[in-house]
Amino acid sequence: MSFRRALGPFDATMVVIGAIIGAGIFINPYIVAQRLDSGALVMAAWLAGGAIALAGALTFAELGSLFPKVGGQYAYLRDAYHPFAGFLYGWALLLMIECGAIAAVAITFAQYALRFVGNEGGWTTPLAISAIVIVGAINYMGVKPGSRTLNVFVILKTLALVMLIGAGLLMPSGGATATAASVPGDSRLLFVAFGAALIPIMFTYGGWQNLNYIAEEIKQPQRNIPIAAIVGTAVVVAVYGLVNFVYLKTLGHGGLASTMTPAADTVNVILGTAGDRLIALTIAISTFGFLDLTMLAPTRVYYAMAADGIFFDQVAKLHPRYQTPSLAIILQTTWAILLLLSGTYAQLVDYVVFADWIFFGLAAATLFVFRSRYPLRDRPPGTFATPGYPFVPAAFVLVAVWIVISVLWTSPISSGIGVAILLTGIPAFLFWARRTGNGIGNVEH
Repeated sequence: MSFRRALGPFDATMVVIGAIIGAGIFINPYIVAQRLDSGALVMAAWLAGGAIALAGALTFAELGSLFPKVGGQYAYLRDAYHPFAGFLYGWALLLMIECGAIAAVAITFAQYALRFVGNEGGWTTPLAISAIVIVGAINYMGVKPGSRTLNVFVILKTLALVMLIGAGLLMPSGGATATAASVPGDSRLLFVAFGAALIPIMFTYGGWQNLNYIAEEIKQPQRNIPIAAIVGTAVVVAVYGLVNFVYLKTLGHGGLASTMTPAADTVNVILGTAGDRLIALTIAISTFGFLDLTMLAPTRVYYAMAADGIFFDQVAKLHPRYQTPSLAIILQTTWAILLLLSGTYAQLVDYVVFADWIFFGLAAATLFVFRSRYPLRDRPPGTFATPGYPFVPAAFVLVAVWIVISVLWTSPISSGIGVAILLTGIPAFLFWARRTGNGIGNVEH
C-alpha cells in the first residue's frame, strides 16, 4: 500500500505557510530588538533572515523535485551520506525537535485560547492535551482532512496578520516618542550580535522543509513542490517584513525591545484594550494551525525510518482505510503529551535548536552530492534546478554553520546537553540495524 497523491499546489503552499507561521512572529521580534542597536538593523536582520529562508526553500525545492520521496530531509541525508545520518535526524525529530515544539506550542495555544474567553485559570494543561489529541485524530483519518483543516487555519491567521499590517500602516508613527530601552550589544561585535539576532529570526522562519516530508502525497511533485516552496516562503517573508515594520513604527525600537508581547502591545496601541482578545484569538488560531501541520508532515519521517528497517516495524504500515501512517501519528501524539506533562518541553526545544540547524546545513549540502551523482542533463524533463547554484545552497550552508556557532556561543550548556541527548541515537541505530539484519550501511532505499 502506498500514499495517496491527494494534495494540489494550493494545499502544498498552505503547508509551507502553515509550517512557518506559528507563534514566533507574535513574540520573538522583541528578542531581535534587544540584540541589535537600531530599528534599521532589526529590519535588516529580518530581511536577511527572509533571504536565508528563500535560499533554503530554493535548495529544498530542487531536492523535493528530484526525489519526491516520503521523509524528505531524512531521505536526503540517508541517500547522500549514510543511513545513520538520516536516522539521527529522525531520532532527534521525534525525541526533541518536533514533539518538544508540539508540547510548547500546545501550551501557547491553550494559554491564549483561555485568555480569549476570559478564563486564565488552571485549564491550560487539559486544553493543551486536548488540542494535541484533536489534531492527531484529524490527521489519523486522512491527509486530506488534515490538509483542509490546515488550509482554513492558515487563511485565518494570514488574514489576521494582513489586518494588523493594514491597521499599523495607517497609524501615525510612534517610534519617535517611544521610550528608549537599554539594548545589550557591542558595536565592535556587530557580526556576533547579528548572528545572535538571527537565532530567533530563523526559528520564526523555519518550516519550509515540512513540504518535502509529504512529497509522496503531492500531485505532480516535480512541478508543485518548487511552486509551493517558493511562493509560500515568499509570502511569509513579505508578511514578516511588514509586521516588523509595523511593530517598529508603532512601538519604536526601544518599545519593541522592552516588551515580551509586541503583537499585543501593537494591537493595543491601534485598537485600545479591545485588542487584547483579538490578538489572543489570532495567536490561538495560528498555534492550532501549526499543531495540525506537525501531525500532517513530520510523522512521515518515522514511517520512512521504519520502512528502512531502522525503527519499529509497525510504524511502517499505513492505515488500511485512511492510507495514513497511523501508528506514527499515535507515537508522536503520545510522546508530545508525555513531554508536555513532564514540564521539560521548553528545555528540550532549547537543547536541540542548534542540532536542527546542523541537519539543515547537512541536508542542503546533499544538493552538491546529488548534482554530481545525477547531472542536470540526465534528469527527467521538468525537474527543478536551484537558481544561482552553487552559490545559493552554499550560502545557506554557511549561514547554517554561522547559526550553529552563534547558538553554541550564547547557550553552551544547553547545546552540550542537546548533544548528549542526540547521541543516544547511536546505540538506538545500532540496535535496529543489527536486529533487522540489514547491517549498517545496507539499508535498502
